[in-house]
Amino acid sequence: MNLRRDVFQAIADPTRRAILLLVASQTMTAGAIAANFDTARPTVSKHLQILTECELLKQEQTGREIHYHINAKKMKEVADFIEPFRQMWDDRFNKLEAIMKQYKNK
Repeated sequence: MNLRRDVFQAIADPTRRAILLLVASQTMTAGAIAANFDTARPTVSKHLQILTECELLKQEQTGREIHYHINAKKMKEVADFIEPFRQMWDDRFNKLEAIMKQYKNK
């Protein structure tokens, strides 16, 4: 059965977010990624599979090794989707801060 993975479900998991942070700065093999976690390698492999299915990571085979690297285009799509929400919350917090300053000055 071929399940379609949702990018937001993928990044909801803290381990997958940590993997994205690791791979954002350099390409890494599954073993190098797994070495950063206190979980079994098959667990990390499953996380890598999910991130790859969501197109957040790309695989590149070099000889017998598979290197994972960030898919900047897909990450930009996610960031572009989230940006209006970030702006909305920034505006709300700025308004709240202004109200709090007025209240404090009284």
